[in-house]
Amino acid sequence: MAETAKILAPQKKVLLPDMNAGCSLADSCKAEDFKKFIDENPGRTIISYVNTTAEIKALSDIICTSSNAVQIVESLPTDEKLIFAPDRNLGNYVLNKTGRDMIIWNGTCHVHEEFSLEGIVKLKDKYPDAKIIVHPECEMPIRLVADFIGSTSSLLSFTKNDNAIIYIVATEPGIIHQMKKSNPDKMYLPVPPKDSTCGCSECSFMKLITLEKIYNCLKNESPEINLDNEIIANAGKPIRRMMEISKKLGL
Repeated sequence: MAETAKILAPQKKVLLPDMNAGCSLADSCKAEDFKKFIDENPGRTIISYVNTTAEIKALSDIICTSSNAVQIVESLPTDEKLIFAPDRNLGNYVLNKTGRDMIIWNGTCHVHEEFSLEGIVKLKDKYPDAKIIVHPECEMPIRLVADFIGSTSSLLSFTKNDNAIIYIVATEPGIIHQMKKSNPDKMYLPVPPKDSTCGCSECSFMKLITLEKIYNCLKNESPEINLDNEIIANAGKPIRRMMEISKKLGL
């Protein structure tokens, strides 16, 4: 996301408190491998999720977010052949929603792959009035039991406006803090991981960003994100195309 900020505002200084705070989903799609995948499937429009590297964006035709992925795909001609990358679960969700001719890259987010269906069933048995809300990056069995599927912002909005009291939440549990701020009287239950001995349902990359690192980053104005001018130019095109489509659709 820091790279995306630099792409959209190349004249500005973009800082990242810890350069190791990357993304498992982005790591699952290397540029050299993706370029080969594109070459093996020619004639397709390439739609890439925003959680990708600048190099992947530079190889893409349109960028999407989890909030607008379905609408971006539906905005294209029905006979247009597509590649969707890198998240296979989000891609599968979009495919099921749109029925388009789509080849999906086999990438994943380590957090959303780890939620336990058994854990959800146990929570639902204990709290039968709870609503199950999940992110579309979750695996299909998790999505199938959901009362609501949506992006992080959509999940937050849903819990804010919905009349339920208890929610079983299948996404990175850091969002629960924001949910509690909006509706402190409601109960939010994080879905446990398949392996109860690990903290796999939490993003280890996100947890690298600490207050101390933010302070030092602002104080020293480093580490700084720098990108090649050609990458900035090529990666900016699909991002701006997404923004143009979103504006036209009123998203």
